Amino acid sequence: MDLRAWDARYRSAQRPEDLETAPTPLLVETAQHLAPGKALDLACGAGRNALWLAAQGWYVTAVDGSPAAIDILKQRAARRSITLEACVADLQEFSIAPAAWDLIVMSYYLQRNLFEPVKRGVVPGGIVLAIVHITEPGEEHTYKRLRPGELPGYFSGCEILHSYEGKPADPAHQRSVAEIVARRPA
Repeated sequence: MDLRAWDARYRSAQRPEDLETAPTPLLVETAQHLAPGKALDLACGAGRNALWLAAQGWYVTAVDGSPAAIDILKQRAARRSITLEACVADLQEFSIAPAAWDLIVMSYYLQRNLFEPVKRGVVPGGIVLAIVHITEPGEEHTYKRLRPGELPGYFSGCEILHSYEGKPADPAHQRSVAEIVARRPA
């Protein structure tokens, strides 16, 4: 799905679950063990993870390629009196400052060439949380899905705190996923 299609999806409001979905369970589980700091939420959509993090005391920057999604996120944040930074950016062209974030979240978004900048973007000891869809048995590999077993390879050199493949614990998603929580070496 290209950026225009995502923007149209958010503008249509045909999927109210985009606004009602709880934060990703893995994010909640991971962040409860971390002291709030600076978090970057990439491909944030309507902001379920960004809003939750900000409500927990994190300084959050949320980025998405859909102007409609960012508008929705800003409205939701204002209604809840939550402060965060939200910006529209094409992640194919987005630059992540090195060692600038305590936590970077890539939830249900796959852009293979973003893994290295994300790893460099967290401070030493910082955390990367990535969740991507993977191919199901019998499916062909696509640019939108990793092969089973592929995700950990992108995080060599990091301490793997969590790695899982299979059906997601997130009720908003049904397809098989690969999850990783990795710590950048201190």
